[in-house]
Amino acid sequence: MKKEEFDFQRIPAPLLSWYKVNKRALPWRENPTPYHVWVSEIMLQQTRVEAVKEYYIRFMKALPTVEDLAACEEEKLLKLWEGLGYYTRVRNMQKAAKIIVHEYGGVMPKDVEALNALPGIGRYTTGAIASIAYGLPVAAVDGNVFRVVSRLEENGSVISEPAYRKYLEEKLSAVYPKTEKGCSEFTQSLFELGALVCKPQNPDCTVCPLKTLCCAYQNGTQHLYPVLPVKKAKRHEEVYVFLIETPFGFCIRRREEGVLKGMNEFPSHVIKEGEEAEKVLNEWGMYEFTVQKRKKYRHIFTHIHWDITCIWIKTDSSPFDTYTVEEIEENISLPTAFKQCMGLLQD
Repeated sequence: MKKEEFDFQRIPAPLLSWYKVNKRALPWRENPTPYHVWVSEIMLQQTRVEAVKEYYIRFMKALPTVEDLAACEEEKLLKLWEGLGYYTRVRNMQKAAKIIVHEYGGVMPKDVEALNALPGIGRYTTGAIASIAYGLPVAAVDGNVFRVVSRLEENGSVISEPAYRKYLEEKLSAVYPKTEKGCSEFTQSLFELGALVCKPQNPDCTVCPLKTLCCAYQNGTQHLYPVLPVKKAKRHEEVYVFLIETPFGFCIRRREEGVLKGMNEFPSHVIKEGEEAEKVLNEWGMYEFTVQKRKKYRHIFTHIHWDITCIWIKTDSSPFDTYTVEEIEENISLPTAFKQCMGLLQD
């Protein structure tokens, strides 16, 4: 017997009623301009909502307009982003901001194709800006939406398949409300349901406004959806990170290759088998130094595990630029993988 096709038209009414009562008070919802929506959505990629709140408020205080973002010095921009990780996101934001200022007079384009063509703005972010800020019937399909809808219709498609994303975008866009406010709230209500109720583990199905529509709830198959792609094994690297203290401060340089390319770092080196730290320092022209402390820790990137040996040394000179602790904390952006080394100074 052929399975009955799921009726997407039945989603908006109960979901919007639930959203009006249960939506969270989030800073980017107070005044959802295109700029505010854009910044918040980029920050929320790979980062929890609670963690983003403080960053968003600080970012908006420093760069309240797209013109401010376009004109911001890179070091200040990276410092504002410090701790969020995935620094390519904010660099692409600035590239896009410059295009918006120079080609669109400082106003984010309303046209979906023009939005999607901006650096760092893919189909999901395009949908979020178009629907939430401009009130257009354009679906924004993120992990929450994949999870909600795949359970509603018990869809076994792998969520990384482009055809499945296109299918969901078309199905959802066709049932958006007719008003701008309705479009804005429908997108946000799907996000909210996935975040608060239809969670990855232990979904709270008894309070779900869509439970009477949900095939997975009725059949007890929530745990089977969504179908995720097979994860690739993470690569492991052993890395030396040197906290080099001179009479003038601590050494900082820009990474020239690999993960975090272009970011500030305490000088680091991927260890070849059996390679001693002293040999690495010698290759940098450093022969006279004293080791103060060492510590080991692990930092996990999306595709790489770093097993880090951080070594604090003192020396009279080095080939790198130096900064005081105060300058580093106030003005220099450091990825978390390196910032952890600062703990050696307090241990």
